[in-house]
Amino acid sequence: MSEITLPAAPASVTTEETSLPVATPAPALSVSFEFFPPRTETMQQSLWDCVTRLAPLAPAFVSVTYGAGGSPRERTHETVTRIAREPDLQPAAHLTCVGASRHEVDSVAEQYWQAGIRHIVALRGDPPEGQGVYRPHPEGYPYAVDLVRGLKRIADFEISVAAYPETHPEAASPEADLDNLKRKIDAGASRAITQVFFDVDLFFRFRDRAARAGIAVPLVPGILPVTNFAQASAFARKCGAAMPDWMASLFDGLDGDPDTRRLVAATVAAEQCRALVAGGAEELHFYTLNRADLTYAICHILGVRASRAGA
Repeated sequence: MSEITLPAAPASVTTEETSLPVATPAPALSVSFEFFPPRTETMQQSLWDCVTRLAPLAPAFVSVTYGAGGSPRERTHETVTRIAREPDLQPAAHLTCVGASRHEVDSVAEQYWQAGIRHIVALRGDPPEGQGVYRPHPEGYPYAVDLVRGLKRIADFEISVAAYPETHPEAASPEADLDNLKRKIDAGASRAITQVFFDVDLFFRFRDRAARAGIAVPLVPGILPVTNFAQASAFARKCGAAMPDWMASLFDGLDGDPDTRRLVAATVAAEQCRALVAGGAEELHFYTLNRADLTYAICHILGVRASRAGA
């Protein structure tokens, strides 16, 4: 069994030999949450339970994925516009280049603007099921940088884009991938949210490389609390993220013990976040998978608390 090394806790957290670590207030820490549109009535209830639970934490924004898991894109629009009616939430709609002409994408963007949606997460998108290689729509936006330019022509959207601390799986090289991120920023994006990663040092090295490349917008770490190690490993392989050996060791033998898995997941993600904040991260983006409990607990540990009125 390999040696287990968790991320270090922030230096600002002091402990006595006989006391437990105390969560430090995080007045400058901004959090955001990602949801996916529901495909069934049961999933819809789970989504809104999650939104209701997390809303009192006053996220900077909440994003909704675009046609996730084969769901029709109309569900994304319905979910985003419903969130927009909530007085304390700022929605961000995912928009991709996949399977649509420029006219169709522009029409969706215009509908969002008319509905009061001012924030778009602009992505190239994954190839459709059964299509192993991404092929641009013949009349569409070829890549995310083109989509960013197109959105800026339509209206003055706030635009977030994706970043890859471990390099996009299809990139020719880490340098080419970073150049692509720089082009998206230069085209009008104001924030980059990272793909899932589990080694905080990877993020810090990526942040330093981005700074040297002249990228000055916020790079927001994307956090995925892992409750099912096998599923998370499969997802990580798909997006090119490495699973540390120590994480496999922590979840070893827990396949039939979901309660313990959840406790381990909360501990690992909280320590990851504490190390990121200690290293200077001021924003964190949580991939909630439409489940609130772990994300809420981690935010509480970080000092992000619900107001009394909303709790």
